[in-house]
Amino acid sequence: MKFTILLFLFSITLSAQIKGIVVDENDKPISYVNISVENENAGTTSEENGTFSITVSKDKNLIFSALGFEKRTIKASETEKVILKETTLNLDEVVIAKRLETKKVEIGENKNSVFQAFDNGPRIDTKFFPYLLSYKKTKYIKKVTLETDSKIADATIKLHFYSVDENGYPGTELLERDFTAVVKQGITKSIFDLTAYNLRMPKKGIFVGFEKLIIEKNKSEKTVTDSNTKTTQVKTTYWPFVLYSFVERDFQYILSGGKWSRKTGKENGKLPAKIMVYEPAINLILTN
Repeated sequence: MKFTILLFLFSITLSAQIKGIVVDENDKPISYVNISVENENAGTTSEENGTFSITVSKDKNLIFSALGFEKRTIKASETEKVILKETTLNLDEVVIAKRLETKKVEIGENKNSVFQAFDNGPRIDTKFFPYLLSYKKTKYIKKVTLETDSKIADATIKLHFYSVDENGYPGTELLERDFTAVVKQGITKSIFDLTAYNLRMPKKGIFVGFEKLIIEKNKSEKTVTDSNTKTTQVKTTYWPFVLYSFVERDFQYILSGGKWSRKTGKENGKLPAKIMVYEPAINLILTN
């Protein structure tokens, strides 16, 4: 029994509040860096000034990733100052073409869906948009819509746009820099304009994902009292919550702990069975 208690106390002492800052090679702070605990659904985000704080065992590995910078994996005890190197993305050449914008179609809308709000935590949830031949007439992605629930004003969220790799997973990001957006208070549908990015619908389809930012600006605290024990504790929430619809899909991809996981149904003969999943309420508006 004494040995067990000693082991328990030792495991507690390993956890500590790790504080640090993320900067580029010119010592300039990097905002909204995704910081995840390797192989765990835990993490945080760097603040606008590059600083961060996370409670984790010092021997754990932290993964630092931001669009436009090389990903780094560093032991938590060595993250007082993290330097990320800029990287050159091999994006398709941008061709400036005359856009008519005389046609518009919204894709991804789920009719008769019941939306629910979830706190997705420190991970990226995605929605897949397959390519259809009919999109030839509306090949540009003009806008993205996102349905959210927020108890605070001007909550900030990050959106991601991924190509499809050779294995069907989310591949490279299609934008050069992080796309951050602000959503209003309440249950609302936000529309964000992508015209300036000249983003086309890829022939293999596109994954669109959202990332909750674990930052002070998005945080609210509430003191909660347990009716049975009469004890109180402070409940911390990070906004916004994104709304989800419960739909039938072939698969679902989630980025957590620094790696993508794929959820599919059991094999049924040669074809995989469809599954019911909670999918983020994200739509795309295409134009010509």
